[in-house]
Amino acid sequence: MDLILWRHAEAEDGKPDLARELTDKGRKQAARMAKWLRERLPKDYRLLSSPAARAMQTAQALDAPRIVDSLAPGASPKDILKAAHWPHDGTVLVVGHQPDLGRACAYLVAGAGVEWSLKKGGLWWLASRTREEETEVIVRAVMSPDLL
Repeated sequence: MDLILWRHAEAEDGKPDLARELTDKGRKQAARMAKWLRERLPKDYRLLSSPAARAMQTAQALDAPRIVDSLAPGASPKDILKAAHWPHDGTVLVVGHQPDLGRACAYLVAGAGVEWSLKKGGLWWLASRTREEETEVIVRAVMSPDLL
């Protein structure tokens, strides 16, 4: 299984938090990353998004997401992995928030309960594999929209 954790692109400041939308720069970031992803994703991937407007708009640059309430800001690594059915369910792309996605990356890659940073609009592409009856997490890519 591949798990792609994509942080929403740059958003407006303000309240209520769930209603914050992408800025012009954020829409461009999301479009660049979506183009990069389209060239690499298998046809049968699943796209999940936080219910926050900025996350849904980021995901919509790629395709229509399934909205998952448990991916709202404050999601734990356990919430994120449960929503994605990690590591059992093909390729899943989750659009969410920082520090939530950074915590999930740190947990999966290093087994650590710390915060790793994901740039706005950036992603971590992880994969699981089994070797000698042990499940391993592989980092396939770390990408930021300013590199595209």
